[in-house]
Amino acid sequence: MTDVRTERLVLHPLTVAEAERVAAAEPTTADRWAADYPTDGDRKDARDLLELCATAGDPTPFGGYEIRLRDDGTAIGGLCFHRPPDEHGAVTIGYGVVGSARGHGYATEALHALLAVARSAGARTVRGDADHDNVASQRVMHGAGMRHVRSDEKVRYYEITFPRQ
Repeated sequence: MTDVRTERLVLHPLTVAEAERVAAAEPTTADRWAADYPTDGDRKDARDLLELCATAGDPTPFGGYEIRLRDDGTAIGGLCFHRPPDEHGAVTIGYGVVGSARGHGYATEALHALLAVARSAGARTVRGDADHDNVASQRVMHGAGMRHVRSDEKVRYYEITFPRQ
């Protein structure tokens, strides 16, 4: 799979070797990482991707992506599909941008592009969630076109369903 480009970002599908480096937080000299990348969440998502690749094979395009700035290639976060679509065509996503890159709309821009990837690859529904106090993440999902569908005592759940093509 090739990189997904937006106006300001590149969503780069992680290879196994790249996911191993992110999971270990050990960049090579060729990696351009923001000083606060990867976060614990990025490392966990990379480990999950490695486990999925080892047990089920390469899930592309329903794997993990590194969010890079288009102008210089610096990695500022990640987003991923937790698993390939289920029998109903539903997938769950996760994402995050490092603290030094927050407040610029990068997460919304990246999520919007990832939703387009999901739709073009045949997913019918994309789901995400955020804790009640994570208002920024709720705004990201809303800004990317997802709608609030329910809440429980800890979490607000969002989704978008694509019309059949």
